[in-house]
Order: sequence, then structure tokens, then C-alpha cells
Amino acid sequence: VATMSKLPFSFYQSSDTVAVARSLIGKVLVTCFDGLETSGIITETEAYHQNEKACHAYNGRRTKRTSILFEQGGLAYIYLCYGIHHLFNIVTSRIDRAHAVLVRAIEPLDGIDHMLARRKLQEVTTRLTAGPGLLTKAMGIDISKNDMELLKENKIWIEDHEIKIEADQIISSPRVGVQYAEECAAWPWRFRLRDNKWCSPAK
Repeated sequence: VATMSKLPFSFYQSSDTVAVARSLIGKVLVTCFDGLETSGIITETEAYHQNEKACHAYNGRRTKRTSILFEQGGLAYIYLCYGIHHLFNIVTSRIDRAHAVLVRAIEPLDGIDHMLARRKLQEVTTRLTAGPGLLTKAMGIDISKNDMELLKENKIWIEDHEIKIEADQIISSPRVGVQYAEECAAWPWRFRLRDNKWCSPAK
């Protein structure tokens, strides 16, 4: 029987955000808001590093929005994309190292009825959570949850269900929507679970 435990603080302290993004595949994202618990297996992630041009904090850029990226790992970094989609990121590494991982898709596990209601859908299809703006809506994550601690607040957290993921089950490819990042746009820092329908479409 697989045990379930929250990922430890040390997991988020790693300075290798690319390795963190890869190792999050197969972990379980959980939310609990207003007594409604939802969860899903992480199937797709992207890594962001302060020394590359796709990162909001590239070159140490500190703004009201990006200041959270310079905090210690284990915080939720949530921002609004195109004024519509709330995107959920996990701050990684130590203080003053602005690294993060974007969670792009999950495979629904628990609380699917709550997810359907939030997404105003009648049936379970990949439209439920196979995309970064879809999964946040389904799981009740929005910008008001920005800066939450994944280990203390029991609102958003990540569990290890001991789901075995072999190295060849993970596909690495360039990130989505970062064409502005010049040479960094081609870096293979997007990770997906091979042959899993609960990923956003391949670009």
C-alpha cells in the first residue's frame, strides 16, 4: 500500500529547479478550500530560473509581483496571465535565488465533482485540468492564494503517493509561450508524462 506524505521542506530548497520540475511529475497536488478537498497527479511542469530570459525575475528583476520569487522555496507563486488565467507556480531554492516551477496539468484524483462544478462542466474530459489555467480553476486556486506556504497552511500542498515514474516515461521539450526568451525559448525545460492524455497539447 502506497503511503501518502507531504513533500518535505528540503524538496523545495533544491537549487536545481530543472530537476525539481522533472521530479514533480507523478506527485499529487492537493487543495482544500472551504472544506472542499481536490487532488490530481501532476502530469506536466515547466522550470524557470532567474538566470534565463523566460523567468519573471530574470537578471534579478524585483517587482511587487516577482518579490515572492526571492523568498525561500515552498511558497505558491500565482499570477494572472492575459488577465484571464491564474497560473500556479512553486517557488524553489533558497532565499534570493528566484527559481520556480509552473504546474501545467494534472490528472484528476479526488473531489472531481467539485472540479466539474468550478469549471461548469457536465462530464470528465481533458478540458477539466489538462492546462495551466484549467487546473487552477478546477482546484480553486486563484491569485488570492499567492504566497501561501505549501507546508504549513493546509490549503495547497503536494504529496508523494509513491507513484513509480521511470525516466523514459518523462518527455522533455521546449516550454510553451516563451518565444520572447530568445535562445532560452528552445531549452527543454517542459516535462510531460508520456502517453498521458492529461497534458496540455504538444506544441
